[in-house]
Amino acid sequence: MTINCKGNLIDLSTPKTMGILNVTPDSFFDGGRYKDEVSILNQVNTMLKEGATFIDVGAYSSRPNAPFVSEDEELQRLLPIVKLLVKKFPNIILSIDTFRSKVAKQSIEAGAALINDISAGFLDKSMLQTIANLQVPFIMMHMRGTPETMQTLTNYDDLLKDINFYFSDRIAKARHLGIIDLILDPGFGFAKTLEQNFELLNQFELLNIADLPLLAGVSRKSMIYKTLNTTATEALNGTTALHMIALQKGAKILRVHDVKEANQCITLYNQLHAK
Repeated sequence: MTINCKGNLIDLSTPKTMGILNVTPDSFFDGGRYKDEVSILNQVNTMLKEGATFIDVGAYSSRPNAPFVSEDEELQRLLPIVKLLVKKFPNIILSIDTFRSKVAKQSIEAGAALINDISAGFLDKSMLQTIANLQVPFIMMHMRGTPETMQTLTNYDDLLKDINFYFSDRIAKARHLGIIDLILDPGFGFAKTLEQNFELLNQFELLNIADLPLLAGVSRKSMIYKTLNTTATEALNGTTALHMIALQKGAKILRVHDVKEANQCITLYNQLHAK
């Protein structure tokens, strides 16, 4: 199970970590924390030293009710950081968290390696063709509606069946266009209630419908801190607990705020399953 990132084959038969770098002022956990070159470079350097395989850069918060950001503003926030990171860390594998095809194209041209789309191509009808033209790995997340409306769209006939049907459709369209490397993200917290998030994690292995790598993004999310009656800042221990469950159920990429702790979890998981 490999994906091709700028000519480098990344083996996902052993789980990997994707470190989160939010350059938005309003992200739910680290909004506004990384807004100058020094803080950005220090954080990325730390995540790479701690063993992050990927760094996922986002310039448009997808938290519920996040304010609108224009395409131009997203590019103005994002492109200088992509260029900065590629220059400073030539071997970095950058993932770009965007649902806009223009942002995806310009970011890849600036040196990024893969695209992480919360809408799996639904919010920009040019996205799938753009990915096919670029021939880069594509992370397809399950979501309904938009970040502004998703929390009103949580009625499912059967949560896991509905998500698998969604992915089957998106995979077929992507394959038809010639997209090779696909990663599936079921979208914890996106158009799902707290109870549905735990149902999803409890049946995570049922998402392995096409032998494609699965990404789990539960890091410090409200499903953890609301259940524990705490805050995102205090949700690391709960995050680690759910990371181990996700790994046991087939996650190949953990998208995380805390790379060191996630990689420790992966090391223990690998030891548990050592032959």
